[in-house]
Amino acid sequence: MKKKLLIAGVVLVALLAGAVLLVGPWPAYSGGDVTQERYFQRNVDAIRASAGRSTVDGRPGPLRAGWAKRPIAPPTGTPLAGFGDRKGKPSTGVHDEIFVKALALSDGNDKVVLVAADMLIIPENLAGLVRERVSRQTGLAADALLFNASHTHSGPGGWAPGLVGKQFAGTYDAAVLEFLAQQFTDAIVEADASAGDEAALGAGGVPVDAHIRNRTREAPCDTELSYLVVEKENGARCFVVSYSAHPTVLGGSNMEFSGDYPGYLARALERETGGFAMFLGGAVGSMTNRYSGSESGFEKAEAIGEGLARQVLDRVDGLELRREVELASAGVPLELPSFQWRIHPSWRLSPFLMRFLGIDSDGWLQCVRVGDVYFAGMPSDFSGEISVRLKAWADTQAADLWVLSFNGDYVGYVSPDEYYAAARPDGKEAYEMYLMSWCGPNQEAFFTQLTREAVTALSQSGMAGS
Repeated sequence: MKKKLLIAGVVLVALLAGAVLLVGPWPAYSGGDVTQERYFQRNVDAIRASAGRSTVDGRPGPLRAGWAKRPIAPPTGTPLAGFGDRKGKPSTGVHDEIFVKALALSDGNDKVVLVAADMLIIPENLAGLVRERVSRQTGLAADALLFNASHTHSGPGGWAPGLVGKQFAGTYDAAVLEFLAQQFTDAIVEADASAGDEAALGAGGVPVDAHIRNRTREAPCDTELSYLVVEKENGARCFVVSYSAHPTVLGGSNMEFSGDYPGYLARALERETGGFAMFLGGAVGSMTNRYSGSESGFEKAEAIGEGLARQVLDRVDGLELRREVELASAGVPLELPSFQWRIHPSWRLSPFLMRFLGIDSDGWLQCVRVGDVYFAGMPSDFSGEISVRLKAWADTQAADLWVLSFNGDYVGYVSPDEYYAAARPDGKEAYEMYLMSWCGPNQEAFFTQLTREAVTALSQSGMAGS
């Protein structure tokens, strides 16, 4: 009898230990100097190595450009991605066409491609397939591609295996993933193949606070509406625009595919200019949309998009266009801090559970230089408050920094470190700082410093020392 009790006790202890190991709770860890961690230095080394493969010598050749797009609305019935309260219900149709768009640029030494899609995020499995296929067909390396999603909450779902993916994008469907991978690949390959025409480009930005607010706290917003224009010798033009307000004008009751306000913005630019337009989701963390008019639903999305397009149209004709523009890129899969999904200020779930739920432990950081413009692609909903500080630093480096989200992976929200310890699971910050803030108390310091490293590595002085 004693032997049986002993065995039962050992089994019980083992089960409890296994439950704690695999599920939690684990003690939450507090902030520290993340830059002193070995994994952080390995990330820095990887960024510098990737940047070192670009040629930055102050003597770029003539700029050449090409662009292309493909529709990405899957069959009706495929779930939409973006609101958990939809519970994976089938879509009912296409309200307005959604696309993946690609802009390929070359300076004679290096090529870069900006890829923008009307999607919630660009998931890692999709980005991985596209990088592999594009490399095979064009020779373009993975670190030459910057992925971005507009973050519309009315784009295609079905692309994510795992419980978390099912919650926000519906039941996984391998056919949807394959369809998206093929459309992305075709758009990038065509853009690259058409990048033989000489071109010129210019960029600018204007603060637009009428359509954005901080939904979490009384704090700064990244109000910048950034725009870049590429013009070929034949007059054809491509517009690249970025803004940081969440595209959640269309709520969870909408069941039709739509680009939300970014789609209306792009269509307005194309209608007014006869050109090609693509939208890059900015630093949307804590940044939501706002509008003072009486419209709602699709009419509200149209009004916001048209209003932002007018801000661009009123300014682009005054841009100075340059024909010789230095291009460079750096892209790396990051080693991340230990995941910390908190259930209490002092306790977190096991990082092993995160993997079981379909969330892996890495993320992709991408930085692309186009002249004085630097596109920083983050694998997250990146905070607009942090973006404001990063841009202020970039100004001191003579860099026009575009801080972007959803670059080929997703690691939750990246929010300001100053709020992390004080946040409570029952407060108004619970969603961003508990449910969706996975990278711990050093998340701002981690991503900010690595972005600075990437920008520096791609600058003239940074490359000279590589």
